[in-house]
Amino acid sequence: MARRRIVATVLAAGALAWTTPAQALVPYVYLPTPEERRGSSIGIGRTAAQLLQLGQPREAAQLAALAVRLQPDDERLWSVLAEAQLRSNQLTEASRSLARAKALNPDKAGLWFAEAAIALRSERPDEAVSLLRRGLQLDPKNAAAYFDLGNARILQRNLPSALEAFEQATGLKPSFWEALNNQALVLYEMGQRDEAIVRWRRVLTIDNNPEPMLALAAALHRRGGAEQEALTLAKDALAGNPNYVLPLHQVEQLWGPQIRQATADLLMRSELRDTVERAQANATWKKSN
Repeated sequence: MARRRIVATVLAAGALAWTTPAQALVPYVYLPTPEERRGSSIGIGRTAAQLLQLGQPREAAQLAALAVRLQPDDERLWSVLAEAQLRSNQLTEASRSLARAKALNPDKAGLWFAEAAIALRSERPDEAVSLLRRGLQLDPKNAAAYFDLGNARILQRNLPSALEAFEQATGLKPSFWEALNNQALVLYEMGQRDEAIVRWRRVLTIDNNPEPMLALAAALHRRGGAEQEALTLAKDALAGNPNYVLPLHQVEQLWGPQIRQATADLLMRSELRDTVERAQANATWKKSN
């Protein structure tokens, strides 16, 4: 009994000591300063941007989301998050992130261009045109924005305006072969087929890409007089990118009905049967939207 009383006395004394303010155990939680939070968020944001460059948009989006939680008033971090979400097809989330970024810095042209890209991906060309025009007021020498404007005009079926936009893009950047290729696509649909062929040939002096290669082959085949060249170009094009054997892929690349029909006629040639079958077997196209 005496031992129990001693133990009870010791425990009681300990309990009293625990509740005494001078002896209380206070959990220690380190709270970083605003400067430290800002430095951490910038570092995380840079890592997210590097992941984007490495082709890892979902991982980039996760890091960028952490960065904006640490520093929600930095539009650069929201921009990185929006880009990562856009590349990983999180279009709704990307729109929200861009809205936050634009609220912080409405005069940054890139934010308007990025929002236009989302509108284009969502097949809202009227909205994209409006956004691109606003961005070009802020950055009038942006060749990529004129290229996107041309694509939006194609979706609006406004081919003269599309051609003008693509020509503005190559005026700013003569090596911009994608814009030159799209000039040829538009010209072909407008009935200016010889000029389209001239521009596709010019594209191939800049980049030996399968898309203008196949389009040129189809145009040459339709015009006649260069059959062997057309067949050779078609074989090389489908070997380089078999997805172009698929009409739906052509549609996504904004090929108009006339060049698609010319391509279909070319690919019916018996000399291309093996090439076409091989391309159909190897095609890996998936709709990007």
